[in-house]
Amino acid sequence: MNKVVASADAAVADIGAGSRIMLGGFGLCGIPENLIAALVRRRITGLHTISNNMGVDGFGMGLMLEAGMIASHIGSYVGENRRLEQMVLSGELNLTLIPQGTLAERIRAGGAGIPAFYVPTGLGTVVAEGKETREIEGRTYVLETALRADVALVKAWRGDRLGNLVYRKTTRNFNPVMATAAALTIAEVEELVEPGELDPDHIVTPGIYVKRIVVGERYRKPIESRFIKDQMAGGVA
Repeated sequence: MNKVVASADAAVADIGAGSRIMLGGFGLCGIPENLIAALVRRRITGLHTISNNMGVDGFGMGLMLEAGMIASHIGSYVGENRRLEQMVLSGELNLTLIPQGTLAERIRAGGAGIPAFYVPTGLGTVVAEGKETREIEGRTYVLETALRADVALVKAWRGDRLGNLVYRKTTRNFNPVMATAAALTIAEVEELVEPGELDPDHIVTPGIYVKRIVVGERYRKPIESRFIKDQMAGGVA
């Protein structure tokens, strides 16, 4: 039952070209930095990724874009990556944008074994084009299908060698639902402990969902900043 893998490189060694991969994180918070770096070192191509966003230029999933590894992407927000913009406009990458709540629920449904569900979000917009609609109790809803992947790469704060995971604050984000919605879930953690050392009430992802776990190294943990005024003039972020 020891699911610990020696390195991030070993953890992703059998992920093949053309795989569908979920990557946890929100912005630059709680992303599997080490597993992404290991994938980039392998330079596998034709990947179909699912993530809330696409990192930024030079970091996170931005590194995968720059390496030419991604063929298509399903996500919610992509506004901070110039390379992505260029690839979409040139037709190099197929991009599907989904409202953020719908994206989260489609992934959760995939993990729960729910094939589809109805939501009001997107009705009357391009989001609903080509999708079934249904009136329920006087309100019209759009049918959305579940999302699953071949592999999910997630990031947690602490974990044990059985794969139980604890997240820290907002780094929890998309990681728990993605951990349940893939055939193979690989987790990287900042701290690895022995079974029994984690408070059972704090475990969010039970080890049954996690096939491999690796201890990450050298986390950058960047902070995204946008300024509305010149700091020298007394403005605030």
